[in-house]
Amino acid sequence: MSKTTEKTNELIDNAAFDASKAIEQVSAFAEKGVEQSKEVLAKFKAGSETTQKALESSFQTAKTISNDLSLKTIAALRANADSAFSHFEALIAVKSPSELAELQTAFVRKQVESAVEQAKDFQAATTKAFEDVSKPMKTAFEKAMKEIKIA
Repeated sequence: MSKTTEKTNELIDNAAFDASKAIEQVSAFAEKGVEQSKEVLAKFKAGSETTQKALESSFQTAKTISNDLSLKTIAALRANADSAFSHFEALIAVKSPSELAELQTAFVRKQVESAVEQAKDFQAATTKAFEDVSKPMKTAFEKAMKEIKIA
């Protein structure tokens, strides 16, 4: 036999291999892995539930805001239609071309001012709507980021 083989055999003979200790170590390692997996799964489940609640809240808010914007649109259309009909009634009663020009100029000016005001209202409403719809998701994201920084 070679020197290397003799030394290897000698080391194996001298090494006291305790199978019960090895099994305990493997078992402890496996249990630790299972516990860590359970913790990760619990965090994932909590994060999923938080995200689901945030999405539900966002969708409910979007539905409510959509209804409000629809009502604003209908009100604006109604106001514009009423204004147009009133203008047509006034046009029927016109007696001179100068009165027609004056009436038409006033109507166009009023319509432009009304359109600008309606556009401002819609812009403000849609900006607020976007903020309200995104707020639950933003809050959930910020909470998740804090938890990640802590871990």
